[in-house]
Amino acid sequence: MKLSFYGAARTTTGSMHLVETGNQRILLDCGLYQGHRAEALERNSHFPFDPTTINTALLSHAHIDHSGNLPTLVRQGFTGEIHTTNATRDLVMLMLRDSAHIQEQDAEYLNQKKSRRGLPPIQPLYTIEDAERTLPHLVSHAYGKWFDLAERGVRVMLLDAGHILGSAITVLELNEAGRTVRLGFTGDLGRPGTLLLRDPERVTQLDYLIIESTYGDREHGALKDSQDELARIVRKTIQRGGKVIIPSFAVERTQEVVYTLHLKKDGDEVPAVPTFVDSPLAIDATDVFRLHSECLNERVRGQLLARQDPFGFGGLKYTRTVDESKQINAVKESCVIISANGMCEAGRILHHLKNNIEDERNTILFVGYQAENTLGRRLVDGAKKVKIFGDEFNVRAEIQMANGFSAHADRSELLDWVAGVKENLKEIFVVHGEEPSALSFADALRALGNSKVTVPELNQSIEL
Repeated sequence: MKLSFYGAARTTTGSMHLVETGNQRILLDCGLYQGHRAEALERNSHFPFDPTTINTALLSHAHIDHSGNLPTLVRQGFTGEIHTTNATRDLVMLMLRDSAHIQEQDAEYLNQKKSRRGLPPIQPLYTIEDAERTLPHLVSHAYGKWFDLAERGVRVMLLDAGHILGSAITVLELNEAGRTVRLGFTGDLGRPGTLLLRDPERVTQLDYLIIESTYGDREHGALKDSQDELARIVRKTIQRGGKVIIPSFAVERTQEVVYTLHLKKDGDEVPAVPTFVDSPLAIDATDVFRLHSECLNERVRGQLLARQDPFGFGGLKYTRTVDESKQINAVKESCVIISANGMCEAGRILHHLKNNIEDERNTILFVGYQAENTLGRRLVDGAKKVKIFGDEFNVRAEIQMANGFSAHADRSELLDWVAGVKENLKEIFVVHGEEPSALSFADALRALGNSKVTVPELNQSIEL
């Protein structure tokens, strides 16, 4: 049995790991690597293996850094099934179409500029047609039920990871030459006590564990503190006549921010100003939230059953069309604009940043993790000038962070979850964290009594 780490190794994007046992090659996630455009295109276009040799894929959740390169995998010859949860199936169908649409739109926009400069055009990584060809490969399962893969010798169970709607901890039971091994993969592990979701489930009896470490060297503040901070920033910005621009992932974070604004408006902690959710994907994803109440915590599920919409309030407008999005630019009064993508790498948020980043009255409020080499990370790190669609802009708007909304478990929460694994682990593999975070978390795991902890390098293979 062999495990290879082909993505999210000492970085936080492009989750992709390969399990080889018997005559089966099983891919855990197939995410987009996000970073510098040229490097990202190179890494996302070329797999370190032949896609035609992959038998099956297991998808932990719908976030693009975990699911977003599945269309490329299929286009390059993958013919197997992609197993995931029921809610992830519904979300990923939306997100892959949206990802392809954004890539086509951005390529068209950039090619207009390249044409004027006499430069050759670029091609999108994949098209909407590629995304559509991927969807029939999806096979969905309920939480907590074992299922066999196509070939004998491997069975799988998905448990609630509490990260985003439908997110799963994957447990594989591998049987080879009379030997049985249990491998666990957290995907991205959520936090207990979040606004919308159930707590992450516990796992027992694992031999090996692949665990994320996005916040492996940090602690989050209390969620209530971040909710209060969001309200304070909105009030302060509105008082000076500015707009609040919130780059937000369309799935989970947008719904959490909307729910928080709902609560704060009801409590008269946020002024009644126009609030826009400018993301077709976020609109569709919110409908999926309403459909999959089995993933939500008791409070939110009760509101839905009582026909009290937790994702709507007076003054909130969901904008779907391009014309509606452009009309937001004509709003002169203070307002709140929530738009995807959360790391400012693509989508409508780039247009809102372009139109608002040079006004010192405005605030750019980040409510999620910003990976290295993304526009969002450059802004959080204090860049005074940034390029958007190839043009340079001065950063005059105030840049703020509200980290407590993170859907990732922090250091203590990760350690507590690992401590709940009942059997002695033979080895833990730390992934999905920037190198300082991953190495720090590995040290913490060793201090907890786990003697063998590995922080794999990209493309490293390990025999189990």
